[in-house]
Amino acid sequence: MNHLTMPKDFLWGSASAAYQIEGAHQLDGKGVSNWDEFVKIPGKTYQETTGEIAVDHYHRFKEDIALMAEMGLKTYRFSIAWTRIFPEGRGAVNQMGVDFYEAIIDECLKYNIEPMVTLYHWDLPQALEDAYGGWESPEAIADYVNYATYLFQAYKGKVKYWITINEQNIFTGFGWMTAMHPPGKFNEEKTYYQVNHHVFLAHAKAVIAFKEIMPEGKIGASFAYSPSYALDCRPINGMAKLDHDNLKSYWWMDVYAYGRYPRTAMRYLEKQGVAPTVTDEDKMILKAAAKLVDFMGVNYYQTAVVEYNPLDGVTPFGEFNTTGKKGTGQVTGLPGVYKNPSNPYLETTDWDWVIDPSGLRFACKEITSRYDLPIIISENGLGAFDKKTEDDQIHDDYRIAFINAHVKELMIAVDEGCEIWGYCTWSFTDLLSWLNGYQKRYGFVYVDRDEAGGSLNRYKKDSFYWYQEVIATDGATID
Repeated sequence: MNHLTMPKDFLWGSASAAYQIEGAHQLDGKGVSNWDEFVKIPGKTYQETTGEIAVDHYHRFKEDIALMAEMGLKTYRFSIAWTRIFPEGRGAVNQMGVDFYEAIIDECLKYNIEPMVTLYHWDLPQALEDAYGGWESPEAIADYVNYATYLFQAYKGKVKYWITINEQNIFTGFGWMTAMHPPGKFNEEKTYYQVNHHVFLAHAKAVIAFKEIMPEGKIGASFAYSPSYALDCRPINGMAKLDHDNLKSYWWMDVYAYGRYPRTAMRYLEKQGVAPTVTDEDKMILKAAAKLVDFMGVNYYQTAVVEYNPLDGVTPFGEFNTTGKKGTGQVTGLPGVYKNPSNPYLETTDWDWVIDPSGLRFACKEITSRYDLPIIISENGLGAFDKKTEDDQIHDDYRIAFINAHVKELMIAVDEGCEIWGYCTWSFTDLLSWLNGYQKRYGFVYVDRDEAGGSLNRYKKDSFYWYQEVIATDGATID
């Protein structure tokens, strides 16, 4: 390891999402999003937390970006709130919203930080939900493409890297299968797959439009990827892993990279009566976009173990740990196909997420072999209960150890032939964790904010200075 470093142009970065950091939820012409409404439902978030103030990045972005520059970040991945640009999702443009994000972009460029823009990080305009059911309707495709195309034109020449959709597998699964995200629907499996198809088409049409406007720009989607291991070498568990991967990973990545669905997964869904309706024109659009995609974005947090799940086995609807009480998460799966038991060989976070640095290298090598695409790690990080001392110190050695181990594996992956353009930690500052409130901290910068409020002052953690050295040496200081 001692001789390994990342290339000089490697994009050392950090990431965020508009709803989780900005606040200012009703200021300067911003419209109402589905998350603004969803969090009003009792019991949906930890201690009823909302993003109405979040960590007030809207008013403090210059302070935050100055800290990024001090750290030496090469890229900052952030999302744009659709409702700040089109308050009603379509129609009139809100110029104050356009100007706000241009100010963020310009501030990044001032410090030679490459802005990386995510077009959609889960906050759909509520007006579109009310008008036609949001992503359930194919009408959403045209509205999304109109929104995306407007931004491509607005920030052309300033933003090179674009991400169309963040974690499509997560927001659709939690939105239509487990009711944990908007629109809060439960076990609507056929709708879930049709919604995904609409999102795929929105992504594809946006990619095609992007390449007409910015042929030299770089665009892709960010997928929440959890590579899997078969429980053991019994064929029944090997087959379960294969089916799991087709239904839980390749269903999305194959569309992004090849423009087609995995054949056996589609056949399974057809037999279940829940397959999406896909026209010949749809297939042409998806294939055309796949030829234009520049990279595979990967949000990596953990791996999965797979074994066969009997017909009377566990369902997809087990309890999800949103409290940080280790051991409260339950095993889930698909009856008759697979389930995901815990991995006895790995430690977990307080939220029962498996800590597996080697899984990041596994993911990169698998993507390289299967798709031969460059990779951007668009999220990776550790959520933890950070504590600030009386003298304003935050000693997060556990976060340093976590990121160190993952970057080490990433460097080995590059040495083994993977083309990796960048690595964005989640996140730069602490922020609102969608379902977990403010207790689950991810940042290099501590924000004095909890469920009851706080000063919102920023404090650099030990990990801030550690990552600063990693960036300055292109990874030479990684243990």
